[in-house]
Amino acid sequence: MIALHAVAFVAGFALVGWVLLSAVVTVVLPRGESATLTRVVFLSWRRVFVFFARRARTWETEDRIMAFFAPIALLTLPFAWLVLVLIGYWGMFWALGGVALRGAFTEAGSLFTFAFKAPPGIAQTILSYSEAALGLGLVALLISYLPSLYAAFSRREQLVTLLETRAGNPPSVREMLRRFYIIHGLEELGPQFALWEQWFADVEETHTSNAALVNFRSPIPNRNWLTSAGAVLDSASFAASTLDQPREPRAELCIRAGYLCLRHIAHTFGIPHRHNPAPTDAISVTRDEYDNVYNQLVSDGLPLKPDREQAWRDFAGWRVNYDDVLVPLARLIRAPEAPWSSDRDMYPVPKIPIRKRRRLHEGG
Repeated sequence: MIALHAVAFVAGFALVGWVLLSAVVTVVLPRGESATLTRVVFLSWRRVFVFFARRARTWETEDRIMAFFAPIALLTLPFAWLVLVLIGYWGMFWALGGVALRGAFTEAGSLFTFAFKAPPGIAQTILSYSEAALGLGLVALLISYLPSLYAAFSRREQLVTLLETRAGNPPSVREMLRRFYIIHGLEELGPQFALWEQWFADVEETHTSNAALVNFRSPIPNRNWLTSAGAVLDSASFAASTLDQPREPRAELCIRAGYLCLRHIAHTFGIPHRHNPAPTDAISVTRDEYDNVYNQLVSDGLPLKPDREQAWRDFAGWRVNYDDVLVPLARLIRAPEAPWSSDRDMYPVPKIPIRKRRRLHEGG
């Protein structure tokens, strides 16, 4: 019996430690790590919401359903933490002896209040105080976490909202380049790409350390951070490859910042992708789709390079860097339909593993 009590105490202590570590990794640790418990909670809720979203008759209904996914999963986390801490302390109180399982469970109620039951001894008193402090700490941790989460969400959405005036809704390469040509002049594309380079850097930092943000949807149903990112990346790729103008390094830097951002987010979710894709590797955008946009921009009066073959090869060489992360991420979060990102199924819907892969994988 002594051995059994010892095992119960060690198991309970380990469970409490695991929960505390999960909370620290989820809320405090400023890097793209992911706690197994957090992933279990989010993946469980995701299956529920996707089940109902697939049965929605309209896109607006599906979007309304999925909008509740991340907030509900996030608010479920502290309840999961508290329940597991309660189970852990239950085992430790029982292991100290003197009470049966029911009595140990009653003593473990100090997770919610100090005065639930007076501890019978000094060891139980220490456990009660530590449990009560831990319970309050876990709840306070999440409460303090929410303002920073929504501040990052607000920063992300500001530039996404502004993009609608420049690239339409849903955003597209043709609309973005045409509107800049007519309203601003193509020389203003460079400063815009510089803004988005900074945006990608901020999103990479916030959406890898706070992965729940990836699933937070924009206030407007057809507006989405990922399809906006895709439209900007494609516009930068088109500008770097096809517009007949002096080389724009800010477009190229924006592309690099964008694909690094999306790759790191994809890694957080265990989505495999290519490290160093060849410029000739396949992409989900077809030549016909490219030619269609090329012809439309010609009719709009934009100066385009006359060597269309080389321009297409250059565009594909830029696009290949982010194609196999942009499309799977769009399918994962069930983004609204937008050209060249969420409107294609070349890649399967990612299956997120319970435990995060420790290395980026080669291959599509």
